[in-house]
Amino acid sequence: MAKKGNARGNPKGAGSSGRRWIKWLFLGPVLAFFLFQLYFFIQVCWFVYFNPSSTSFMRQQLLELRAKNPKAELKHQWVPYERISANLKRAVVASEDANFADHPGIDVDALERAYERNNRKHKVVGGGSTITQQLAKNLFLSGSRSYLRKGQEMIIAFMLESVMSKRRILEVYLNVVEFGRGVFGAEAAARYYFRTPAASLAPSQAARLAVMLPNPRYYDRNRSTNYLVKRTSLIQRRMRAVELP
Repeated sequence: MAKKGNARGNPKGAGSSGRRWIKWLFLGPVLAFFLFQLYFFIQVCWFVYFNPSSTSFMRQQLLELRAKNPKAELKHQWVPYERISANLKRAVVASEDANFADHPGIDVDALERAYERNNRKHKVVGGGSTITQQLAKNLFLSGSRSYLRKGQEMIIAFMLESVMSKRRILEVYLNVVEFGRGVFGAEAAARYYFRTPAASLAPSQAARLAVMLPNPRYYDRNRSTNYLVKRTSLIQRRMRAVELP
């Protein structure tokens, strides 16, 4: 009987092997996705207690700068939450994420508005990102615009909100966000644009820095556009109603 089974090529064993391959075909990507997210989550947990020395955005821009000048360095200096002007904190929340104190990392209404804009333009022109999402992107991702990257950004945003306080999220964001070409964080920005520490920023200065955030390199080169002036005035008025974490 054994020989007869061998003569038939052991179809039972071949079937088991085939099922294992099918099983791994489905489980392999799931396991890889889980490990990929675990990698991000471990880093997020680390940043609850330890300040990031650099971010994905910083490393990308430093490479660009050093392609032209091998000795180029970024302008960046970490300062604790208490040494960042409340004016800048209020201005950034007013300009970038008015519902920062209330949402779980994602602002559904803002996402819906962004989706409608993208449909009208037939391309991704805006993402409706919260401060938490922007922090996720700055820390780990790139500036490319795609729905795949947006999905990953949202996952990391939920991770950040699950382990970090709003205060810590805002502290890290203000210390790593880009304010101009090679300029990262509130302290470097305050000194670069106004020759003052971040703790001493006046309301008008803070509002101007906040308005620059969506396109900092452009406004670094074009500091007196009509839009910048008008938007700065609007944000300065809105700052009064902002509650800080």
